[in-house]
Amino acid sequence: MTSQGNTSSLPSATAPASPQERIRSAKGIAYWAESASLMEFLLDEESVDLIITSPPFGLVRKKEYGNADAVEYLDWFRPFARQFARVLKPQGSLVIDIGGAWNAGKPTKSLYQYELLITLCKEFDFHLAQEFFWWNPSKLPSPAEWVNIRRIRVKDAVNNIFWLSRTPFPKASNRRVLTPYSKSMKNLLETGYHAKKRPSGHDISDKFSKDNGAAIPPNLIAVANTESNSQYLRYCNENDLPVHPARFPAVIPEYFVRFLTDSDDLVVDPFAGSCVTGEVAERLGRRWLCSEIEEKYLLGARGRFLDSTAPRQLRLSGAKVETYNIQRPGALWDDNPQMPLPQDGGRSRPAKVK
Repeated sequence: MTSQGNTSSLPSATAPASPQERIRSAKGIAYWAESASLMEFLLDEESVDLIITSPPFGLVRKKEYGNADAVEYLDWFRPFARQFARVLKPQGSLVIDIGGAWNAGKPTKSLYQYELLITLCKEFDFHLAQEFFWWNPSKLPSPAEWVNIRRIRVKDAVNNIFWLSRTPFPKASNRRVLTPYSKSMKNLLETGYHAKKRPSGHDISDKFSKDNGAAIPPNLIAVANTESNSQYLRYCNENDLPVHPARFPAVIPEYFVRFLTDSDDLVVDPFAGSCVTGEVAERLGRRWLCSEIEEKYLLGARGRFLDSTAPRQLRLSGAKVETYNIQRPGALWDDNPQMPLPQDGGRSRPAKVK
């Protein structure tokens, strides 16, 4: 991987001189390769229907799987962006899951992921179709210094997911990702609804009370990242292989593969990690191509493709699905707070309570 700036903190893994196949299935291939070069030499122009990926985040603290400093991130990402723009079909989509970064030693956040978004739109002519937010209910309180110790921030539990496209009208259908009605909506359908204006001023017509069987989802995706006993993890443990530490849950790529592609479309993940995207695409009957610069993670990813009898969806019809609730602000508010706000904004650590 290359950068026009300082490369001292860019991912240190080295790819082979030419791409090497590490996994082949009925629908796809995973390569040990540097992904920008792989796309340049292997993929034709306008040949890909969906690129969905979770690239290394621009972090202050280094991770073992490699990640660029937030300040260097744009230079590092441009070669990939150039290939994304070249290989996507006119009605194809680019979906990027990207977490935030905190500025070193300060309780303020980097703008690197928003700068990346603007760069993709301004320099590479992508359109922002919609922004999604992945809320991980199982996320531990972090960053610890500002959340747990100085208590001047709330925990960071949401990733940005940017859905970009080559045209303002990429192919998509929200009918593929409908969700169950809420209890209040079910009650409304049972008791009836009278058309009227809401307090917000929106005029809700009588068509609102039509039972369509399911609800259109919001752009907030609630998925706990709590995988603990999957076939992939068992395979890694049984074969003494490293588990990729930054996997996104399979529900994330499945959501967008269903939403944005048809059967036999080509799905690409250029930062594949443990090849979650490939596993999802395989189950859903899409062709796929994954690329990963760390060979050791692809060795473990083979475990995802051993069971040919795996279900074609994450949840069998009728199975119970876990739901999550967000408390409305104010549930524990006290009109007489016991402690005053820190006058220095948390600049100094609070004294330890004996």
